Amino acid sequence: MENLFVNLASGSRTLLGSAGLPGAATDFIVMFLKLGAILVYILVSALWLVYMERKVSAYMQCRIGPNRVGPLGLLQTTADIGKLISKEIIIPRCVDKKLFLLGPMLIFMPPLAVFAVAPFGKDMVAIDLNIGVYYFLAVASLSTVIVWMSGWASNNKYSLIGGMRVVAQMVSYEMPLILSIVGVIILTGTLNMSEIIQAQEGVWFIFLQPLGFLIYLIAGVAETNRAPFDLVEGESEIICGPFTEYSGMGFAMFFLAEYANVVLVSVMATTLFLGGWQAPFGLTFIPSWIWFLFKVYVMIFLFMWFRWTYPRVRVDQLMEFGWKVLVPLSIANIFLTGIGKYLYQTLGW
Repeated sequence: MENLFVNLASGSRTLLGSAGLPGAATDFIVMFLKLGAILVYILVSALWLVYMERKVSAYMQCRIGPNRVGPLGLLQTTADIGKLISKEIIIPRCVDKKLFLLGPMLIFMPPLAVFAVAPFGKDMVAIDLNIGVYYFLAVASLSTVIVWMSGWASNNKYSLIGGMRVVAQMVSYEMPLILSIVGVIILTGTLNMSEIIQAQEGVWFIFLQPLGFLIYLIAGVAETNRAPFDLVEGESEIICGPFTEYSGMGFAMFFLAEYANVVLVSVMATTLFLGGWQAPFGLTFIPSWIWFLFKVYVMIFLFMWFRWTYPRVRVDQLMEFGWKVLVPLSIANIFLTGIGKYLYQTLGW
Protein backbone atom coordinates (compact mmCIF):
# COMPACT_ATOMS: atom_id res chain seq x y z
CA MET A 1 0.00 0.00 0.00
CA GLU A 2 2.84 2.38 0.82
CA ASN A 3 4.52 1.70 -2.54
CA LEU A 4 1.15 2.13 -4.28
CA PHE A 5 0.74 5.55 -2.65
CA VAL A 6 4.20 6.67 -3.81
CA ASN A 7 3.73 5.19 -7.29
CA LEU A 8 0.37 6.92 -7.75
CA ALA A 9 1.86 10.29 -6.82
CA SER A 10 4.90 9.89 -9.09
CA GLY A 11 2.78 8.38 -11.87
CA SER A 12 0.37 11.31 -11.76
CA ARG A 13 3.26 13.76 -12.05
CA THR A 14 4.70 11.82 -15.00
CA LEU A 15 1.31 11.69 -16.75
CA LEU A 16 0.62 15.39 -16.25
CA GLY A 17 4.16 16.29 -17.27
CA SER A 18 3.84 14.30 -20.49
CA ALA A 19 0.66 16.28 -21.26
CA GLY A 20 2.79 19.42 -21.49
CA LEU A 21 1.77 21.02 -18.20
CA PRO A 22 4.41 23.12 -16.41
CA GLY A 23 5.92 21.82 -13.18
CA ALA A 24 4.02 24.27 -10.95
CA ALA A 25 0.66 23.28 -12.45
CA THR A 26 1.52 19.57 -12.12
CA ASP A 27 2.40 19.98 -8.45
CA PHE A 28 -0.81 21.92 -7.84
CA ILE A 29 -3.00 19.25 -9.44
CA VAL A 30 -1.27 16.42 -7.55
CA MET A 31 -1.64 18.32 -4.29
CA PHE A 32 -5.31 18.96 -5.09
CA LEU A 33 -5.84 15.22 -5.61
CA LYS A 34 -4.13 14.43 -2.29
CA LEU A 35 -6.27 16.97 -0.42
CA GLY A 36 -9.38 15.60 -2.14
CA ALA A 37 -8.51 12.10 -0.91
CA ILE A 38 -7.98 13.47 2.62
CA LEU A 39 -11.36 15.25 2.50
CA VAL A 40 -13.07 12.01 1.46
CA TYR A 41 -11.35 10.23 4.36
CA ILE A 42 -12.54 12.90 6.82
CA LEU A 43 -16.15 12.74 5.63
CA VAL A 44 -16.27 8.93 5.56
CA SER A 45 -14.65 8.78 9.02
CA ALA A 46 -17.18 11.27 10.40
CA LEU A 47 -20.07 9.20 9.05
CA TRP A 48 -18.59 5.99 10.43
CA LEU A 49 -17.88 7.51 13.85
CA VAL A 50 -21.50 8.58 14.27
CA TYR A 51 -22.49 4.92 13.81
CA MET A 52 -19.60 3.74 16.00
CA GLU A 53 -20.56 6.11 18.80
CA ARG A 54 -24.15 4.86 18.75
CA LYS A 55 -23.01 1.26 18.93
CA VAL A 56 -20.44 1.91 21.68
CA SER A 57 -22.94 3.85 23.80
CA ALA A 58 -25.58 1.16 23.26
CA TYR A 59 -23.13 -1.54 24.38
CA MET A 60 -22.24 0.42 27.52
CA GLN A 61 -25.93 0.98 28.31
CA CYS A 62 -27.02 -2.60 27.54
CA ARG A 63 -28.91 -1.55 24.42
CA ILE A 64 -28.75 -2.66 20.78
CA GLY A 65 -28.24 0.60 18.91
CA PRO A 66 -28.89 1.05 15.16
CA ASN A 67 -29.96 -2.27 13.65
CA ARG A 68 -32.77 -1.56 11.19
CA VAL A 69 -31.54 0.61 8.31
CA GLY A 70 -29.17 -1.49 6.21
CA PRO A 71 -27.16 -4.50 7.40
CA LEU A 72 -26.39 -4.13 11.11
CA GLY A 73 -27.81 -0.60 10.88
CA LEU A 74 -24.82 0.65 8.86
CA LEU A 75 -26.98 2.91 6.68
CA GLN A 76 -28.59 4.69 9.66
CA THR A 77 -26.13 7.60 9.50
CA THR A 78 -26.62 7.88 5.73
CA ALA A 79 -30.38 8.08 6.28
CA ASP A 80 -29.86 10.80 8.90
CA ILE A 81 -27.71 12.82 6.51
CA GLY A 82 -30.39 12.47 3.83
CA LYS A 83 -32.97 13.72 6.33
CA LEU A 84 -30.83 16.73 7.26
CA ILE A 85 -30.15 17.60 3.62
CA SER A 86 -33.90 17.62 2.92
CA LYS A 87 -34.64 19.98 5.81
CA GLU A 88 -35.06 23.68 5.24
CA ILE A 89 -32.21 25.93 6.39
CA ILE A 90 -33.99 28.51 8.52
CA ILE A 91 -32.17 31.83 8.92
CA PRO A 92 -33.45 34.00 11.79
CA ARG A 93 -34.31 37.57 10.92
CA CYS A 94 -31.74 39.45 12.98
CA VAL A 95 -28.62 37.33 12.39
CA ASP A 96 -25.50 38.50 10.59
CA LYS A 97 -26.39 36.52 7.48
CA LYS A 98 -22.94 36.43 5.87
CA LEU A 99 -21.11 35.24 8.97
CA PHE A 100 -24.00 32.95 9.91
CA LEU A 101 -23.74 31.07 6.61
CA LEU A 102 -19.95 31.24 6.47
CA GLY A 103 -19.48 29.27 9.71
CA PRO A 104 -20.68 25.85 8.48
CA MET A 105 -18.75 26.29 5.24
CA LEU A 106 -15.45 27.02 6.98
CA ILE A 107 -15.67 24.54 9.86
CA PHE A 108 -14.04 21.71 7.88
CA MET A 109 -11.11 23.82 6.65
CA PRO A 110 -8.83 23.54 9.75
CA PRO A 111 -9.08 19.71 9.98
CA LEU A 112 -8.49 19.39 6.24
CA ALA A 113 -5.44 21.66 6.42
CA VAL A 114 -3.96 19.78 9.39
CA PHE A 115 -4.55 16.31 7.92
CA ALA A 116 -2.36 17.37 4.98
CA VAL A 117 0.75 16.99 7.18
CA ALA A 118 -0.35 13.82 9.00
CA PRO A 119 1.73 10.70 8.14
CA PHE A 120 -0.86 7.94 7.64
CA GLY A 121 1.85 5.37 6.97
CA LYS A 122 5.46 5.02 5.88
CA ASP A 123 6.00 7.50 3.03
CA MET A 124 2.24 8.26 3.13
CA VAL A 125 2.07 11.98 3.90
CA ALA A 126 0.67 14.64 1.60
CA ILE A 127 3.00 17.44 2.78
CA ASP A 128 6.04 16.49 4.86
CA LEU A 129 6.68 19.78 6.69
CA ASN A 130 9.75 20.28 8.85
CA ILE A 131 7.53 22.24 11.26
CA GLY A 132 4.57 19.84 11.14
CA VAL A 133 3.86 19.95 14.90
CA TYR A 134 3.95 23.75 14.94
CA TYR A 135 1.67 23.81 11.91
CA PHE A 136 -0.78 21.49 13.67
CA LEU A 137 -0.95 23.69 16.76
CA ALA A 138 -1.34 26.88 14.71
CA VAL A 139 -4.02 25.72 12.28
CA ALA A 140 -6.08 23.46 14.57
CA SER A 141 -6.87 26.38 16.87
CA LEU A 142 -8.65 28.22 14.04
CA SER A 143 -11.77 26.14 14.72
CA THR A 144 -12.23 28.21 17.88
CA VAL A 145 -12.56 31.40 15.85
CA ILE A 146 -15.08 29.81 13.45
CA VAL A 147 -17.33 28.49 16.23
CA TRP A 148 -17.11 31.79 18.11
CA MET A 149 -17.99 33.64 14.89
CA SER A 150 -21.02 31.41 14.36
CA GLY A 151 -22.26 31.95 17.91
CA TRP A 152 -21.80 35.72 17.69
CA ALA A 153 -23.50 35.94 14.27
CA SER A 154 -26.54 33.99 15.51
CA ASN A 155 -27.73 36.98 17.60
CA ASN A 156 -28.92 34.59 20.28
CA LYS A 157 -28.05 34.78 23.98
CA TYR A 158 -27.57 31.03 24.27
CA SER A 159 -25.34 31.03 21.18
CA LEU A 160 -23.35 33.96 22.55
CA ILE A 161 -22.78 32.20 25.88
CA GLY A 162 -21.76 29.05 24.03
CA GLY A 163 -19.34 31.04 21.87
CA MET A 164 -17.78 32.63 24.96
CA ARG A 165 -17.40 29.17 26.51
CA VAL A 166 -15.64 28.03 23.34
CA VAL A 167 -13.04 30.78 23.67
CA ALA A 168 -12.56 30.24 27.42
CA GLN A 169 -12.33 26.45 27.15
CA MET A 170 -10.06 26.36 24.11
CA VAL A 171 -7.61 28.93 25.48
CA SER A 172 -7.53 27.16 28.86
CA TYR A 173 -6.86 23.70 27.45
CA GLU A 174 -4.63 24.60 24.51
CA MET A 175 -1.99 25.63 27.02
CA PRO A 176 -1.56 22.19 28.67
CA LEU A 177 -2.02 20.47 25.28
CA ILE A 178 0.84 22.46 23.77
CA LEU A 179 3.04 22.02 26.85
CA SER A 180 2.41 18.26 26.90
CA ILE A 181 3.91 18.01 23.41
CA VAL A 182 7.08 19.89 24.38
CA GLY A 183 8.47 16.79 26.12
CA VAL A 184 8.30 14.85 22.84
CA ILE A 185 10.04 17.69 21.02
CA ILE A 186 12.81 17.72 23.65
CA LEU A 187 13.38 13.99 23.19
CA THR A 188 13.47 14.12 19.38
CA GLY A 189 14.81 17.61 18.68
CA THR A 190 12.51 18.02 15.68
CA LEU A 191 9.06 19.27 14.70
CA ASN A 192 8.80 16.95 11.70
CA MET A 193 6.08 14.34 12.31
CA SER A 194 7.72 11.64 10.18
CA GLU A 195 10.98 12.04 12.09
CA ILE A 196 9.14 11.88 15.41
CA ILE A 197 7.62 8.55 14.36
CA GLN A 198 11.00 7.23 13.21
CA ALA A 199 12.48 8.19 16.60
CA GLN A 200 9.99 5.80 18.23
CA GLU A 201 11.30 2.75 16.41
CA GLY A 202 12.84 1.38 19.61
CA VAL A 203 10.33 2.57 22.19
CA TRP A 204 7.09 4.52 21.93
CA PHE A 205 6.99 7.85 23.71
CA ILE A 206 3.94 6.84 25.73
CA PHE A 207 6.42 4.88 27.87
CA LEU A 208 8.91 7.77 28.09
CA GLN A 209 6.22 10.45 28.44
CA PRO A 210 3.32 8.84 30.37
CA LEU A 211 2.45 12.09 32.13
CA GLY A 212 2.63 14.04 28.88
CA PHE A 213 0.33 11.52 27.20
CA LEU A 214 -2.19 11.68 30.05
CA ILE A 215 -2.23 15.50 29.93
CA TYR A 216 -2.60 15.44 26.14
CA LEU A 217 -5.47 12.96 26.38
CA ILE A 218 -7.42 15.05 28.91
CA ALA A 219 -6.75 18.31 27.07
CA GLY A 220 -7.69 16.63 23.78
CA VAL A 221 -11.09 15.64 25.20
CA ALA A 222 -11.67 19.27 26.20
CA GLU A 223 -10.44 20.59 22.83
CA THR A 224 -12.99 18.45 21.00
CA ASN A 225 -15.85 19.60 23.26
CA ARG A 226 -16.70 16.09 24.37
CA ALA A 227 -18.04 14.93 27.73
CA PRO A 228 -17.18 15.41 30.50
CA PHE A 229 -15.99 18.75 29.05
CA ASP A 230 -18.91 19.49 26.68
CA LEU A 231 -19.78 22.79 28.37
CA VAL A 232 -19.83 24.53 24.98
CA GLU A 233 -23.11 22.84 24.00
CA GLY A 234 -24.54 21.95 27.40
CA GLU A 235 -28.11 21.03 26.44
CA SER A 236 -29.45 21.38 29.99
CA GLU A 237 -28.06 24.93 30.28
CA ILE A 238 -27.75 26.68 26.90
CA ILE A 239 -29.75 24.42 24.54
CA CYS A 240 -27.03 23.76 21.95
CA GLY A 241 -24.62 26.63 22.49
CA PRO A 242 -23.24 28.25 19.33
CA PHE A 243 -25.30 25.90 17.14
CA THR A 244 -28.73 26.70 18.60
CA GLU A 245 -29.97 28.67 15.57
CA TYR A 246 -28.60 26.27 12.94
CA SER A 247 -30.83 23.74 11.23
CA GLY A 248 -30.61 21.21 8.43
CA MET A 249 -27.24 20.76 6.82
CA GLY A 250 -25.76 23.75 8.68
CA PHE A 251 -26.16 21.91 11.99
CA ALA A 252 -24.93 18.66 10.40
CA MET A 253 -21.67 20.32 9.30
CA PHE A 254 -20.87 21.36 12.87
CA PHE A 255 -21.91 17.93 14.15
CA LEU A 256 -19.65 16.10 11.70
CA ALA A 257 -16.79 18.56 12.27
CA GLU A 258 -16.74 17.52 15.93
CA TYR A 259 -15.99 13.95 14.88
CA ALA A 260 -13.39 15.20 12.39
CA ASN A 261 -11.64 16.95 15.28
CA VAL A 262 -11.79 13.74 17.34
CA VAL A 263 -10.02 11.92 14.49
CA LEU A 264 -7.49 14.76 14.27
CA VAL A 265 -6.62 14.67 17.97
CA SER A 266 -6.35 10.86 17.80
CA VAL A 267 -4.05 11.07 14.77
CA MET A 268 -1.75 13.45 16.63
CA ALA A 269 -1.76 11.25 19.75
CA THR A 270 -0.83 8.27 17.59
CA THR A 271 1.94 10.22 15.89
CA LEU A 272 3.45 11.77 19.01
CA PHE A 273 3.03 9.06 21.64
CA LEU A 274 1.98 5.72 20.10
CA GLY A 275 4.71 5.22 17.52
CA GLY A 276 2.64 6.29 14.52
CA TRP A 277 2.88 3.61 11.85
CA GLN A 278 5.55 1.67 13.76
CA ALA A 279 4.55 -1.97 14.22
CA PRO A 280 4.65 -3.45 17.76
CA PHE A 281 6.39 -6.74 18.54
CA GLY A 282 8.09 -6.79 15.13
CA LEU A 283 4.84 -7.43 13.23
CA THR A 284 6.11 -5.58 10.17
CA PHE A 285 4.35 -7.89 7.70
CA ILE A 286 1.14 -5.91 8.36
CA PRO A 287 1.10 -2.67 6.31
CA SER A 288 2.08 0.45 8.21
CA TRP A 289 -1.14 2.32 7.40
CA ILE A 290 -3.19 -0.45 9.04
CA TRP A 291 -1.20 -0.09 12.26
CA PHE A 292 -1.65 3.67 12.13
CA LEU A 293 -5.42 3.50 11.67
CA PHE A 294 -5.74 0.78 14.32
CA LYS A 295 -4.04 3.00 16.91
CA VAL A 296 -6.16 5.99 15.84
CA TYR A 297 -9.39 4.08 16.38
CA VAL A 298 -8.19 2.79 19.74
CA MET A 299 -7.81 6.42 20.77
CA ILE A 300 -11.24 7.27 19.37
CA PHE A 301 -12.75 4.42 21.39
CA LEU A 302 -11.18 5.94 24.52
CA PHE A 303 -12.85 9.28 23.75
CA MET A 304 -16.21 7.52 23.40
CA TRP A 305 -15.60 5.53 26.56
CA PHE A 306 -15.02 8.75 28.51
CA ARG A 307 -18.16 10.35 27.12
CA TRP A 308 -20.45 7.56 28.23
CA THR A 309 -18.77 7.06 31.62
CA TYR A 310 -18.22 10.45 33.27
CA PRO A 311 -20.81 13.16 34.03
CA ARG A 312 -20.42 16.72 32.82
CA VAL A 313 -18.38 19.00 35.08
CA ARG A 314 -19.25 22.57 36.01
CA VAL A 315 -17.71 25.54 34.24
CA ASP A 316 -15.68 26.63 37.28
CA GLN A 317 -14.40 23.06 37.75
CA LEU A 318 -13.40 22.97 34.09
CA MET A 319 -11.39 26.19 34.32
CA GLU A 320 -9.75 25.35 37.63
CA PHE A 321 -8.70 21.89 36.50
CA GLY A 322 -7.08 23.28 33.37
CA TRP A 323 -5.13 26.13 34.95
CA LYS A 324 -4.45 24.79 38.45
CA VAL A 325 -3.78 21.13 37.68
CA LEU A 326 -2.93 20.44 34.03
CA VAL A 327 -0.73 23.48 33.38
CA PRO A 328 1.52 22.97 36.46
CA LEU A 329 1.79 19.24 35.69
CA SER A 330 2.71 19.89 32.07
CA ILE A 331 5.40 22.38 33.11
CA ALA A 332 6.75 19.85 35.62
CA ASN A 333 6.82 17.25 32.85
CA ILE A 334 8.95 19.57 30.71
CA PHE A 335 11.48 20.04 33.53
CA LEU A 336 11.64 16.33 34.27
CA THR A 337 12.12 15.52 30.59
CA GLY A 338 14.89 18.09 30.26
CA ILE A 339 16.67 16.79 33.35
CA GLY A 340 16.29 13.19 32.19
CA LYS A 341 17.71 13.95 28.75
CA TYR A 342 20.63 15.88 30.27
CA LEU A 343 21.50 13.01 32.60
CA TYR A 344 21.23 10.51 29.73
CA GLN A 345 23.49 12.54 27.44
CA THR A 346 26.09 13.65 29.95
CA LEU A 347 26.22 10.80 32.46
CA GLY A 348 25.01 7.97 30.23
CA TRP A 349 22.26 6.93 32.64
